[in-house]
Amino acid sequence: MSEIILKIENLSKQYRLGTVGTGTLSHDLNRWWHKVRGKEDPFLKIGDVNNRATKGTSEYVWALKDINIEVKKGEVLGIIGKNGAGKSTLLKILSKVTGPTTGSIKSRGRIASLLEVGTGFHPELTGRENIFLNGAILGMTKTEINAKYDEIVEFSGCERYIDTPVKRYSSGMRVRLAFAVAAFLEPDILVIDEVLAVGDAEFQKKAIGKMQDISKGEGRTVLFVSHNMDAILKLTTRAIVLENGKVVFTGSTDEAVKNYISLKNSIKINKNWDAINEAPGNLFARLKKISVLNNANIPNYDFDVSEDIFILIDYWDFNIENKNTAIIQVFNEYDVLLFSSNEFNSPIWETIHNGNKAVIKTKCKIPSNFLTEGKYSVLVAIGNYNPNRIHIKIENALTFSVRDNFIEGVETVKKNIGGNWPGIIRPLLKWEITKEI
Repeated sequence: MSEIILKIENLSKQYRLGTVGTGTLSHDLNRWWHKVRGKEDPFLKIGDVNNRATKGTSEYVWALKDINIEVKKGEVLGIIGKNGAGKSTLLKILSKVTGPTTGSIKSRGRIASLLEVGTGFHPELTGRENIFLNGAILGMTKTEINAKYDEIVEFSGCERYIDTPVKRYSSGMRVRLAFAVAAFLEPDILVIDEVLAVGDAEFQKKAIGKMQDISKGEGRTVLFVSHNMDAILKLTTRAIVLENGKVVFTGSTDEAVKNYISLKNSIKINKNWDAINEAPGNLFARLKKISVLNNANIPNYDFDVSEDIFILIDYWDFNIENKNTAIIQVFNEYDVLLFSSNEFNSPIWETIHNGNKAVIKTKCKIPSNFLTEGKYSVLVAIGNYNPNRIHIKIENALTFSVRDNFIEGVETVKKNIGGNWPGIIRPLLKWEITKEI
């Protein structure tokens, strides 16, 4: 059985909205009086769940509620969830930036955190001085830091500016150096928030590779928060999903990502706006109707891989001076963008948009035998082609699923081209075959 290096039990964090602390002397005295008598804090019995989209009934809110997690040594644990789900609060408690309201955390070894750009860096000190400062905070001796110094500087790519005050670094340079310090000073547990998104593509690839080395090669533990599902899938083997301050799923990364995406994407196959003043848009364009249709022009959610899928977009076009265009982007169940398409790809787009106010009815066909099995969401937008300007953009506007309905023993057998075939698309390509004897 693998060693448990981090154990979180019944962890909760409560905040009072709009103020620091409890906000009133009477509340502070009430809490103190209960504490000296050995009784439970009376304000722990009240409070709303952390749902930022709804109006609460209490001035207290639970950013985290009853979190229980065990992390094994050498494990890379992904933590995913929507904005406001409690991810950063959890990491701040683990990093001792703030304390929990209730519950306990038991850990073995040093914890290094990378929560925000330049976390723990003193802006007036140089990069070199900050390396030694951070090492000292982690409990390392000057000799230990010196042994890692050259590797830190080389990995960060900031050698030319290492003796320049950090306040003059770009955000990308700060995160490069901060990550290098956190990774190379050998903490037992490395806590990383979304901060890697600040770096460029080359550095992100390098950082993910280093995290894999840390966990697999060096046997250290990583807690990784990201909205990049591709990075979560590549880096972690297990993940938790947070929703409104609670753990709603714990399991394999693949299943966790699917669970997270399903929280965002309910079934949406048809939407009409009959009243023009209530339709999304502006003085250039407003949406009238969007749908996912089958070959019979009927709104549909489930499609076989052998069926065509149609995305219908009807909109009021008020743009006389510049031609509008409908735009779609299709994402798979891991939130990976598969492709984008625009209405002006149609050969008659130019003639349809002739400068008159009108209702434009446009339909895009996604051909059969193109998408693999899975669930998909569609971003719908209306914008100008020239100049580039977006008037309307709705993420997760439509959803649909694709399945391989392989049926045996019937007259017309749908050809099975793989079932859960690996890859994000699976086009039915033409093959030319010859045989020589």
